[in-house]
Amino acid sequence: MKPIVQISLDLTNIDEALETAEMAIRAGVDWLEAGTPLILAEGLHGVRKLREAFPKIPIVADLKTMDGGYLEAEMMAKAGATHVVVMARAHEETIKVVVQAGKDYGIKVMGDNLGCPDMVAGAKWLEDLGCDFVIHHIGYDERRGIAAQGHRMPSPMDQLREVVNAVKVPVQAVGGLSLEQAIQCPSYGAPLVVLGAPLTIDADSFKTAGGDLESSLRLICEKIHAYGDI
Repeated sequence: MKPIVQISLDLTNIDEALETAEMAIRAGVDWLEAGTPLILAEGLHGVRKLREAFPKIPIVADLKTMDGGYLEAEMMAKAGATHVVVMARAHEETIKVVVQAGKDYGIKVMGDNLGCPDMVAGAKWLEDLGCDFVIHHIGYDERRGIAAQGHRMPSPMDQLREVVNAVKVPVQAVGGLSLEQAIQCPSYGAPLVVLGAPLTIDADSFKTAGGDLESSLRLICEKIHAYGDI
């Protein structure tokens, strides 16, 4: 598949999320993500508002589903989401019913391996259960907690090649990536690149005259899309 740029709208206000999304689409972003903070703050209303504003753009609902999988996926599909997220640490039956809901409502399922003792095995498990995509994810609390103990902060890049080689479905790396690392993901065989928002584009290589955020994001999208098919 061609590289896809997804922006995670990790905001708690739908108006701010819509404004950020509009800027991102103008800059060349392909997919919008209703991040977990936005879903917690705005729920189905937030997803519906994104769908109304962007009728043709894929929308990922980052539910991080752990239980009640079919209902959660169904509700998000009816609100306009095209992708939902289920956790590998959920029970096998939860993953199965989310996959079934995906088939029933024509949406795709992204399986997230956050917290798996064996991240590669977790990714393969998700694929085996029918997930359409794998999210290789090192969590925010995990990263910060390990660093606070004086240890090296883990990164999704550590095992990204192993995860990509273990599955046939497309992979997305998530968790504390620098912009440079995010842009490198397609070269690891991971075509789904997620950028967090609010964006802090401060890397020297991506600064534009006047520090224009939209222009910087456009440059990032161009670099990612230039990889061609993965």
